[in-house]
Amino acid sequence: MYMAIIFFFISLIIISLLFLLTKHRSHFSYPNLPPGKVGFPLIGESLSFLSAGRQGHPEKFVIDRIGRFSSCLFKTHIFGSPTAVVTGASGNRFLFTNENKLVVSWWPDSVNKIFPSSTETSSKEEAKKLRSLLMPFLKPEALRRYVGVMDEIADRHFQTEWANKDQLIVFPLTKEFTFSIACRLFLSMDDPKRVRKLEEPFKMVATGVFSIPIDLPGTRFNRAIKASRLLRREVSKIVRLRKEELKAGKSSAKHDILTHLLMSIGGETKDEDVADKIIGLLIGGYDTASIVCTFLVSYLAEFPDVYKRVLQEQKDILKGNEGKEGLRWDDVEKMRYSWNVACEVMRLVPPVPGAFREAIDHFSFNGCYIPKGWKLYWSAFATHKNPDYFREPEIFEPNRFEGSGPKPYTYVPFGGGPRMCPGREYARLQILIFMHHLVKRFKWEKVFPKENKIVIDPFPVPANGLPINIFPQS
Repeated sequence: MYMAIIFFFISLIIISLLFLLTKHRSHFSYPNLPPGKVGFPLIGESLSFLSAGRQGHPEKFVIDRIGRFSSCLFKTHIFGSPTAVVTGASGNRFLFTNENKLVVSWWPDSVNKIFPSSTETSSKEEAKKLRSLLMPFLKPEALRRYVGVMDEIADRHFQTEWANKDQLIVFPLTKEFTFSIACRLFLSMDDPKRVRKLEEPFKMVATGVFSIPIDLPGTRFNRAIKASRLLRREVSKIVRLRKEELKAGKSSAKHDILTHLLMSIGGETKDEDVADKIIGLLIGGYDTASIVCTFLVSYLAEFPDVYKRVLQEQKDILKGNEGKEGLRWDDVEKMRYSWNVACEVMRLVPPVPGAFREAIDHFSFNGCYIPKGWKLYWSAFATHKNPDYFREPEIFEPNRFEGSGPKPYTYVPFGGGPRMCPGREYARLQILIFMHHLVKRFKWEKVFPKENKIVIDPFPVPANGLPINIFPQS
């Protein structure tokens, strides 16, 4: 009897594996598919894809296969889905211009599990709604009024967290800076203690969204689910309070993004659903900008001539600003070379390494058949490191962005087409205000000058958080 039960379970496992293998092969049974390998059942080439990122060379997965298959389009199997990887300007143009026609944005199932309220419509529909609701708030003319607020937060941040230090680790501090701005503009939360209380669970959620969705104690995914519940409770309290303020006429759409959102979608939406939207926005609003700020510190330490030009530009702004308090929009518009430096940082270390789309119909691209339901991946890293678009692509050269700059679809840190990041102006403001306060106050050097290892986890971060020795500016 005992042996029969064991035999039954072994048979069941074998049948399941055969079923998965058959299903795996069926994804690739269409004629005229792109060249490429599909790896093992279930995991495909996911380990190779993730390993390249963790070793600091995410473009290697793509570039190696382009060379192997002599094609700018190849097939693979990652994150449980058959995937076509498109590369270069032509691939980016095709995906960006066919958004909502042939392809739509795609997120892992883990997003819906961490943010369960989004399953009522789907994360795709929620993203579309949020984009349309947020655009008025994130336009340059709307952001003008927040320059003073960001400048004030930056002044306080550098005074309390950077000043009077001999050595510090940059990455946690840039995250703290951008998170403080996001809390202030999204939720009108300006209490440093409350902000710090929310920051740690936000980190857990941000890393868990792109983790392997195994809900077991101790896994990133499990920690992200628990952290999202805590955040939902805390943010829901703020949502309820803001609803009461709106009913009493004590708040307006200009107050913050939460108020703008509530006035746009109506007060009948569940508090938890609104909280999930705000949590998602907060993650997007602080994670990527903090990455750019971190690597700005790294590259300015490596290239003293670039640092001197940025410093001189900021000094000129300060001279012209005598008698005024703090930065203004016009001051930020003068930071042209500083922005070229930031753009070159984002070329070498794009804060979003790439993104997925899903085919909503069958179509052909570059002579190959792409079945409906397949995922498509574009890589900012591989595009930005392409010598056909950027001469000596490994060299740090901010002057690439003088004049008209790179050709269309070759520089894509914010994506492109209808899916271009709506927060790019918001990010630009944060980054430039960060640079202004950084260089006018400090000089610095890296503790490990030759260490430039980048780890994709799930966004690019310096391996050791970037420790620096810091000195006050004379």
